[in-house]
Amino acid sequence: MPRPIWTGTLSFGLLNVPVSLMPGERRTDLHFRMLDSRDRKPVRYERVNAETGEEVPWKDVVKAFEYDKGSYVVLEEDDIKAAAPESHETVEVETFVDAADIDPRFFEKPYVLVPAKKAEKGYVLLRETLRGSNRVGIARVVIRTREYLAAVLPHGDALVLELLRYPQELVDPAEYRLPEGKPADYRISARELQMAEQLIDSMAGRWQPDDYRDEFRERLQAIIRKRIRGKAGTTRVEEEDAPAEEATNVVDFMALLQQSLEAKKRTPAKKAAAKKAPAKKAAKKAPARKAARKAPARRKAG
Repeated sequence: MPRPIWTGTLSFGLLNVPVSLMPGERRTDLHFRMLDSRDRKPVRYERVNAETGEEVPWKDVVKAFEYDKGSYVVLEEDDIKAAAPESHETVEVETFVDAADIDPRFFEKPYVLVPAKKAEKGYVLLRETLRGSNRVGIARVVIRTREYLAAVLPHGDALVLELLRYPQELVDPAEYRLPEGKPADYRISARELQMAEQLIDSMAGRWQPDDYRDEFRERLQAIIRKRIRGKAGTTRVEEEDAPAEEATNVVDFMALLQQSLEAKKRTPAKKAAAKKAPAKKAAKKAPARKAARKAPARRKAG
């Protein structure tokens, strides 16, 4: 079983549900190492100075943002720490929206929220309320050092946390040359539309994700297994599961719900939004760190 990414709380109103944030996807990509074809030894990549070709030790490596071609601004560790979000290990739901209002393009990566022991009541309460109202919780969550926008939604017996893309990360389709206008503008006849609808109806079915498999990966894995059997074996390391934290406190949910509702009545929506505004600063500075990490590793000369 995978380890929790972190163990903390799922917060909405005054209610706090102890949860573990668990991976919601399983990467099945095949990762390859590059070898020297002459002796089958791994090819190592080193940090080298682009001008001198000399190797640069980690202690001399700094992070920088390329704001113009060949022009950089260096960021100190204190700068990065100042931009980092303060709240950690909390999924803080800020608002609830209709599920149909979220454009599918915003969804980026799934996680599963798993309740701690004796925290099932609050977990089920939120899950069933979201399902009954067909709403999604919009939250902020810190994973490692970056703050993300996220959606909390029910899926079967689980509460799933979906990382969301920020609007600035999406490309407006209007930036591309797209065919505008009516079908008649492209000489599409009513008969062609009717036949296309009939074809789609004839191919209609239910979404069954288990019917689809990554056939390329499976064929490649079969080749790898054949090569392993023919030349060498492999070793496998088993990792122990991380112990889950237990919650032993008994919570009066009715009282907390009532207090949360009263607090919302006293705090106008605009003022509440204004209080949350400072949290957005961390998200705006995130691309700087991301751009710095994208600098390609260079192979040592010679």
